[in-house]
Amino acid sequence: MLVADLKSMANGLGISGAGSMKKPQLVEAIKAAQAGGKKKDKGSGDQSGEPKSEKKKDKQREQQAPEPVQQPTTQPDQGQNRQQNQQGNQTQTQTQTQTQSQNQGQQPVDGEGGSRRNRRRRGRDRDRQPVQQGGGQPQPQPSQQGQGQQSGRGPRNEPDTTILDDDVLVPAAGILDVLDNYAFVRTSGYLPGSEDVYVSLSMVRKYGLRRGDAIVGQVRQPREGERKEKFNPMVRIDAVNGADPEAAKHRPEFGKLVPLSPTERLRLETGADNVTGRAIDVAAPIGKGQRGLIVAPANAGKTMVLRSIATSITQNNPEVHLMVVLIDERPEEVTEFERSVKGEVISSTFDQPPSDHTTIAELAIERAKRLVELGHDVVVLLDGLTRLGRAYNLAGPQPSGRLLAGGVDSAALYPPKRFFGAARNIENGGSLTIVATALVETGSAMDEVIFEDLAGTATMELRLRRELADRRLFPAIDAVQSGTRHEEELMGKEELEIVWKLRRELADLPPHQALESLLGRVRNTQTNIELLRKVQQG
Repeated sequence: MLVADLKSMANGLGISGAGSMKKPQLVEAIKAAQAGGKKKDKGSGDQSGEPKSEKKKDKQREQQAPEPVQQPTTQPDQGQNRQQNQQGNQTQTQTQTQTQSQNQGQQPVDGEGGSRRNRRRRGRDRDRQPVQQGGGQPQPQPSQQGQGQQSGRGPRNEPDTTILDDDVLVPAAGILDVLDNYAFVRTSGYLPGSEDVYVSLSMVRKYGLRRGDAIVGQVRQPREGERKEKFNPMVRIDAVNGADPEAAKHRPEFGKLVPLSPTERLRLETGADNVTGRAIDVAAPIGKGQRGLIVAPANAGKTMVLRSIATSITQNNPEVHLMVVLIDERPEEVTEFERSVKGEVISSTFDQPPSDHTTIAELAIERAKRLVELGHDVVVLLDGLTRLGRAYNLAGPQPSGRLLAGGVDSAALYPPKRFFGAARNIENGGSLTIVATALVETGSAMDEVIFEDLAGTATMELRLRRELADRRLFPAIDAVQSGTRHEEELMGKEELEIVWKLRRELADLPPHQALESLLGRVRNTQTNIELLRKVQQG
C-alpha cells in the first residue's frame, strides 16, 4: 500500500501528526489505533478470529463496520470534501488496514516494492544468476543454460532446441567439458574460449556424454531479429569420438575396467644414434600401462629426456595416441615440443594463472580415459607433476585447513595422485601409460612433500643426477637407482638375466663411472641386442 493511502487511513482514524510520519511509523500508529478501537467497541462482533475465506471476511466486515471517526480540530488543512471521501471509503479502508496489519505481523516492511509477489520475483531473479567459477571459466547466461546453477534447486530438464526448416546450421567440434550444472564444447583447445558451444544437460543425458568426449555437431545461427547469445547452443550431435552418438550410451566406464600389470613393451630404441632411448630400455624399460616417474633435480635434462621418449614412441608405435601435457612450462619449451613431436601437445605456460594449469590437466586426463574406454593405447607425458601439485595448492578444491610441511594443504595432494593413478593396463584391450617428471633437490619443502606422496605409486622410476649433468654426461641417468617393477613381464628370461648381469657390474662403480661405462657400450654398438651379446660374452 502506498504512503498516501496510509496517511489517509491515519487521518480517518484521528491520528495526529500523520502528515510528517514515515511508512513504518504510520503502520504502527494505525495498528495501535485499531487495537484501542477494538477494546472500546466490544459490541461490534468477534474480529480476532481469522475467517475461512476472503468473501466471508469482507461480508462480515461490511455488516460490522463502525461509524467513521470525526476529524479533530487540531488536524491542519483538512477540507470538507476530503472528510466526505474518507467517510464514504471508511469501510474499505479499514478492511485493507486490518489485512495489512495481519501481514505485517508475519513479514517485515520492504519499502515500496514490499509485496509478497515482488519478493518472490526478486528471489527467482537471484536464483537465475550463475555462480561465479574460478579460473576464468565462461559463465552461461540464464537464457542459454536451462540447467544453470540455481540456489537450493536441482537442474531442470530443458528440452532440446527446435530446428526449423529455415534455420542455418553451422558445424562445430571440440572437447566436451561437463561442469556442475552445464556443459561446453571447447572449440579452441582445452581452455575456455569465446567460441565455445553450450550443450544442455538433457542432451548430455540423452547420449550418455562424458567429460573429455570429442563432439561433432551442429550449432544454429541466430535468426534475424533474434538476440545474440554469448554462447550458441548445440542443437544436434553428429558424432561422439568419431562414432555414432547412440553407441556412446553402451560403452564401459573407465573406473570399472580391470587393471593389469604391463605386459607389452614400448621400445624406445630407434637407431644407433638414439643414445637416450637405448639407455632407458636397459636401465628402466617402459610397458603399455606403465606409471613412470622421472625423478630429477633442476637442470638435469629431464625435458630433453621426455622429448626423446615422445619422439621414440611416435616412430616405433604409431598406433599409440600420444599426448604431451606441459604444465607451468617455459614458452620456448612449448614451441620445441610442438615442432619436434608428432602428437597432441597440450600446454599452459608459467605466465598463466594456476587455474589454467589444473583445468588443462583435468580435461586432458579425461580425454585420455575416453580413448581407453574405446580400446585405444594412450601415452601421456606430463611435465611436471610437482608443478601441478603447486597449482592445486593455489587454485585447487576447497581447502581442508590441514597444512603440511612447506605450506601444502592436504587437499591439494589428492588431485595429482588421481591424475597419476589413472595409468593402467586394461584387460581385453586398451592401456593408459603416464610418464611424468618430478622435481627434487630444489630446496623447497613443498616439492619434497609432493614427491614423497607420489613416489610410492610409480611402477617405473628413472632417476637423473645433477652431478652427472654437471660433468656433461647426457642423459644423466643413474643406471643403478633406476628400475621397473615386474620387468620380467616385459623381457624374455634370457634377456632379463643379461640385463641383471650388466646392472651388477655397474653397481660396483661410482655413479659417474657407471654412466660412462653404459654410454660407452651403447655408442660402441649398433643395437641393444648387440650390446647384450657382448655383455653375455663377458
